[in-house]
Amino acid sequence: MVDGVFELSLGFVNMHLVVTDDGVVLVDTGLPRRSARIEKALQSIHKSIGEVRSILLTHHHFDHTGNVADLRTRSGARVFAHAADAPVISGAIRPEITSRMVRLVSRFMSAEPTKIDQVISGDGSEPLPGFTAVHTPGHTRGHVSYLLDRDGGVLFAGDAAAGRKGAVSSAPRAAAVDLAELDRSVAKLASHDFEYAVFGHGQAVTGKAVEKFRTYAATLP
Repeated sequence: MVDGVFELSLGFVNMHLVVTDDGVVLVDTGLPRRSARIEKALQSIHKSIGEVRSILLTHHHFDHTGNVADLRTRSGARVFAHAADAPVISGAIRPEITSRMVRLVSRFMSAEPTKIDQVISGDGSEPLPGFTAVHTPGHTRGHVSYLLDRDGGVLFAGDAAAGRKGAVSSAPRAAAVDLAELDRSVAKLASHDFEYAVFGHGQAVTGKAVEKFRTYAATLP
């Protein structure tokens, strides 16, 4: 997709591996009990768990934080998350339940809590060299998207939006805590510049991806 950026699909959710000069960065960690799949993916690009230095979390939902506790323990990686979602990821508070479907699934699947090593609090901060955090609330209170300064810009949108057949579309709206805020976050992302966009759900958009975001944002209330 982009040099040093790899997508790994774990069931219905994607996570991403980014090779940097300082080791491997993971953006999200997928569904629980998938650490072996992640380790195999690392081996396929000639990397190991021990080379994972940082884990950037987009939000607290279990399909994105499912393996973070195990990977943090095994690799010693530092875990980053927004201040609004960090207490859920660490187990200090319970997550907001937004729908009957989410409540039902949460009874059968959850992520093991883990410590957050660095809290993201400001919009536009740089948690790691080359990465910019963009607070994109709506899906959760502390949802964060990340911009990577590489090959014209790579957006890791998490669940702020989704990719579908080369276009940008809605992320799972039943799981969102505030739909109006989610739509504002899409407009915020559309104000940036990036060539590529990858998502927690759906296919990547390549080549002038920001234009696809602007097209989608124009359809929102």
